[in-house]
Amino acid sequence: MTRVPELVIFDCDGVLVDSEGISAEVLAGALTAAGLPTSAAEALSEYRGLLLRDVLDRSEARLGAPLPEGFAPSFEADRMTEFHSRLRPVAGAASTVRSLLAAGVGVCVASQGRLEKTELTLRITGLRDLFGRSALFSAYSVPRGKPHPDLFLHAAATMHVGPDRCVVVEDTTTGVAAARSAAMRVFGYFADGDETALQEAGAEPLRSLTDLPALIGLP
Repeated sequence: MTRVPELVIFDCDGVLVDSEGISAEVLAGALTAAGLPTSAAEALSEYRGLLLRDVLDRSEARLGAPLPEGFAPSFEADRMTEFHSRLRPVAGAASTVRSLLAAGVGVCVASQGRLEKTELTLRITGLRDLFGRSALFSAYSVPRGKPHPDLFLHAAATMHVGPDRCVVVEDTTTGVAAARSAAMRVFGYFADGDETALQEAGAEPLRSLTDLPALIGLP
């Protein structure tokens, strides 16, 4: 891609909102209480970037038994409580999105999480008003989540932009794989991730969100 893109597609968790560490802590506590001792670091490494249903399946396989009834809604409620008290935007998220909009570049969010979760976390962090009413997309709205391309292709089609005119910002290897499968240029933001793994998956490095406008050719 040599021209400035028409659309930047942001992942939400770990890219726009600093939620990954909080989610990992809450999940680790819930799994440990359910009989599967898990540290926050292990939860982050094992489950990052997965759909919740895949987290549950993987946890039950490790546990060798079903998780307790009501595990998922209890975990989600506890996580949301922590979000309300602790969640913050990723450094530079607001200013970067504003810079893109000022330059005429479209923006949207495409997350593995449910749409209501993305809506709420963006509101908590003061970022929701930077994105249009119909500019949030969830993997629960397409047949397959990341690492498949369905979500990004759905977002691009809805925003009326071809894949070759899109840039994706991701922080997981599953997200990078999805962007690559969608034939989109992808940057790997690795504030608390694995830079080497993201680059090996095919992402260009992004050390700060505020570097993005220059990297995509904006003055």
